Amino acid sequence: MAKIKIDIASGTVAKAAVVVGIDLGTTNSLVAYVNPETNQPEIIVDEMGSLVPSVIGFQPGQLPQVGYIAKEGLIASPDRTIYSVKRLLGRSYKDVSDVQSFLSYRIIDDETDALVKVMIDDAFYNPIELSAIILKSLKQKAEKALGADVNQAVITVPAYFNDAQRQATRDAGKLAGLDVLRILNEPTAASLSYWLNST
Repeated sequence: MAKIKIDIASGTVAKAAVVVGIDLGTTNSLVAYVNPETNQPEIIVDEMGSLVPSVIGFQPGQLPQVGYIAKEGLIASPDRTIYSVKRLLGRSYKDVSDVQSFLSYRIIDDETDALVKVMIDDAFYNPIELSAIILKSLKQKAEKALGADVNQAVITVPAYFNDAQRQATRDAGKLAGLDVLRILNEPTAASLSYWLNST
């Protein structure tokens, strides 16, 4: 049963909160919502398109950049450009030591089972913080397109994600300012989409 909010002071029905769906991908990410007028899901598209490369660029004296601008840094400053962070979520160095040779940035080995860390200059970032930067960028993209605050989301994850990886995704959402209502398996999301479009 659907829930509605009522403003007790005025006796009016409060405007429904915007809930977005986010695919936090290894290579690209996107954000979508259900259009209340058509009751159909729509992917949010801006001047750069619908897909946002899941890449974060760090440049001295600047805020981290996400997307195509950050992706350009893969050539100019590969050691300051973070990609495939989803592979590091909820994992220790021991779990991901075999992928270091495929990455241009530095993963820190502190010889513990703690979450892996990434080093940029003298600063350390864990995958939750890095994923939150991408999620915050998607949140801002949705807010700009919809002209409303976006504080709630459903995020899809691969079916093979374990509990630690799912919790790390939820924590990243919270850090990005999102109330993560549900963590949904990608195959489940695909099945639901097929079912909705066929009925």
